[in-house]
Amino acid sequence: MANHSPAKKASTTPPPTESRRKFLGTAAAGTAAAVGMGFPAIVSAQTPVSFRFQSTWPTVDIFHEYALDFAKKVNDMTGGELKIEVLPAGAVVPAFALLDAVSKGTLDGGHGVLGYSYGKQNALALFSSGPAYGMDANMLLAWFKYGGGNELLVKLYDSIGGNVISFLSGPMPTQPLGWFKKPIAKAEDLKGLKFRTNGLAIDLFTAMGAAVNALPGGEIVPALDRGLLDGAEFNNASSDRLLGFPDVSKVCMLQSFHQSSETFEITFNKDKYNALPDKMKAIIENAVEAASADMSWKAIDRYSQDYVKLKTEDNVKFYKTPDSILQQQLTTWDDIIAKKAESNALFKEIEQSQRAFAERALAWDMDTNNNRRMAYNHYFARPAAKKS
Repeated sequence: MANHSPAKKASTTPPPTESRRKFLGTAAAGTAAAVGMGFPAIVSAQTPVSFRFQSTWPTVDIFHEYALDFAKKVNDMTGGELKIEVLPAGAVVPAFALLDAVSKGTLDGGHGVLGYSYGKQNALALFSSGPAYGMDANMLLAWFKYGGGNELLVKLYDSIGGNVISFLSGPMPTQPLGWFKKPIAKAEDLKGLKFRTNGLAIDLFTAMGAAVNALPGGEIVPALDRGLLDGAEFNNASSDRLLGFPDVSKVCMLQSFHQSSETFEITFNKDKYNALPDKMKAIIENAVEAASADMSWKAIDRYSQDYVKLKTEDNVKFYKTPDSILQQQLTTWDDIIAKKAESNALFKEIEQSQRAFAERALAWDMDTNNNRRMAYNHYFARPAAKKS
């Protein structure tokens, strides 16, 4: 799921493969001469390439674990020829400054989400915020790889001078509406609420009447604890539990269209990535997809365990977001994207591409796949049969 940049102009510097061939040829000749003179041949290992990455996540968050998982796959598959070191949020730059740091080469790469760069170009958030016309995150990744999304992200980064190579990875489940002091029963309950979210969800909740404050993950719970926020959303049962949400709130509203198809973004500084041998680039691309699959499986296992713990150990009460609020989100979203598209041609191009892919993919998906609720109720929710 690579975001490849256009080819660069020809350079007088020999390409890495040509330089390597010349070096190897010279080394071979030198070795032969040494053997002929009776000296032992000396073989030296290739110097490893080290990349310094930063995630946008605190060390405690499972998201940082996902970043480490990706790096380990690359490190293992290259046999140590490329070593990626992953630092947590704030180690070098604040979470929201990751794109600039990677683009400038302050960092060699990073692990985050596109919504954190929303301020650079609001169309970036289309890859992570909103209902995505009903697609889940895995469908969004399908659009990204096979439906033109990759090429559109390249075009988008080029338009703002982003000196990065970007990969999307890791389909996230639908995110909760959020954590609150009391259940949200109707859309009017959001009016005047001091609320945390990010990306285009900022526009969505603002339009629904909330007073939105975008904070990175590590700052949300302290803000809730001090009363600076009345409610907040982050992501999932594991992250929310590890970050301490149940310590400051016992009410969580499940299901929302504000971020129902988000994925992670793995970025590399374009110059440093392009300088890598083709073999390493291929390993990185395959490691992205391997990490994406592994993350989706780990998420099912870990999130479901922590969902149980939140209910049984932390005494959190979960409520389904009322359909009236979900429908209001969709209606409000229509107005937001219409206004954004009027002033942003790239925004319009991306959302139209998503819409066309979603119409086809969703029709197939809904007609093909079984209703999980029916099967769950059959096996797990039926009253126990009376003993005869």
